[in-house]
Amino acid sequence: MATVTSSFSLSTLTQSSQRNFNFPSTRFLDSSNSRAFRFPLIFSSHYVQISPSRMVVRCSSSVTASDPPTVSETKLNFLKAYKRPIPSIYNTVLQELIVQQHLMRYKRSYRYDPVFALGFVTVYEQLMEGYPSDEDREAIFQAYVKALEEDPEQYRVDARKLEEWARAQNPTSLVGFSSREGEVEGILKDIAERAGGKGDFSYSRFFAIGLFRLLELANAMEPTILEKLCAVLNVNKRSVDRDLDVYRNMLSKLVQAKELLKEYVDREKKKREERAEPQKANEAITKATGQQQFSGM
Repeated sequence: MATVTSSFSLSTLTQSSQRNFNFPSTRFLDSSNSRAFRFPLIFSSHYVQISPSRMVVRCSSSVTASDPPTVSETKLNFLKAYKRPIPSIYNTVLQELIVQQHLMRYKRSYRYDPVFALGFVTVYEQLMEGYPSDEDREAIFQAYVKALEEDPEQYRVDARKLEEWARAQNPTSLVGFSSREGEVEGILKDIAERAGGKGDFSYSRFFAIGLFRLLELANAMEPTILEKLCAVLNVNKRSVDRDLDVYRNMLSKLVQAKELLKEYVDREKKKREERAEPQKANEAITKATGQQQFSGM
């Protein structure tokens, strides 16, 4: 697995890559040429249980005496909260994400933390970049998080809090948080304790992306800094490296698809304009002819 380097920043992740990536994936078709694009199942790491009689999916590790919602119920809650159509290039990935996040959300060991929130907000903003309406983009965010029975405002507030804190750090202070007091320092200490076996902690790719966002904002992009931060947080660096690489590949595919969609829209617009020109010319001729006939009466 490729090691994360200083050139791998979230601000450049959306630049297209010419490499081909092969990952388990979901698929949609670009209507301009019917070519299929595959997006990696970037958060799929848990077994699921399927009931043939009801055709529902449950996270096998979180089914208890009080069963959590099914995946279909979570998706239905999202559709009820946001009823407007979503362009397929965004909706395809959103539907994949909500299924995978459902499985994370209802694991027994799941516990919300701000680094996870920062990771999700980062993924969401990258995914929805260029969405036609800022108002709709935020409404979709609200509906998505509420469908998972969590607080979208808390996600936003915690993500901003960590971003502001990280901007004030340097590589040394970032990895040395455990020696200081403060709100964010306390959050990171709590994560380190739980990840070290003193409480519930469920590692996820959102968490890995949240960590990397902290590194980016602190201008601490050296691979050794990520290694030190993972060590102090009791998180497996190999897992973080792997998940960041998969995330980068997913964004690369998304950028390619958006570019093709834009080309298709521009091409269709040009075709409509070309079809409209002869019609406008005929209308002008008809109008001129009618005026001449009227003036000759």
